[in-house]
Amino acid sequence: MKVGIIGGTGGIGQGMALRLSQNQTVYIGSRLEEKAQAACELCSYALKVLGLPFDLVPTTNQGVVDQADVVVFSIPAENLERTIESLQGLEGKTVISLMNPMVRADFFKYNPPEEGSAALKLQKLLPNSKIVAAFNNIPAGKWQQLSEPLDYSVCVCSDHADAKAEVMELVNSISELKAVDAGPLAVSPYVEAITPLVINIARFGKLRDVGVYFK
Repeated sequence: MKVGIIGGTGGIGQGMALRLSQNQTVYIGSRLEEKAQAACELCSYALKVLGLPFDLVPTTNQGVVDQADVVVFSIPAENLERTIESLQGLEGKTVISLMNPMVRADFFKYNPPEEGSAALKLQKLLPNSKIVAAFNNIPAGKWQQLSEPLDYSVCVCSDHADAKAEVMELVNSISELKAVDAGPLAVSPYVEAITPLVINIARFGKLRDVGVYFK
């Protein structure tokens, strides 16, 4: 499977690239290809040091759309519309949203758009794409800790059965992650809202790598 990450130079984007590229071809995307090249070199070096296999390709965000079968939006939710305006060719593609819109005051608070969630907004902006909400609740820093397993449950929501099945298979190919079918995309607000909750639990409880497990 060819997986492309829009915003692949950020912390979560690079972490996903490190994990996914061991079994998939991964395109690291950025507005500036030189940033993607630098991120790709950094990830490649980390994987080489550990003796792990990888298949990483640097490109632009548009290059991700052009070359990947599955496109991941790993960007701040507030940049969504501007990013989509710069892209062409997402029609018919499986598109993963892992965005969790929130604000920070004395604590972190879920701050969804008027559509109800970042994933629902993405589906409105891309009506001809197959939007899937997934990977929302994995602790950001845990992605890059390659010496430790990722063993969380991953809620997967979509209105497209084929895209949901494809993403669940992708989830289950990463370390010890377990995909959970959470239903239609209308459930995505509840999934996204878990992230500020677990961040608050980690912050106030002085815990690390707080995540979600369904057993």
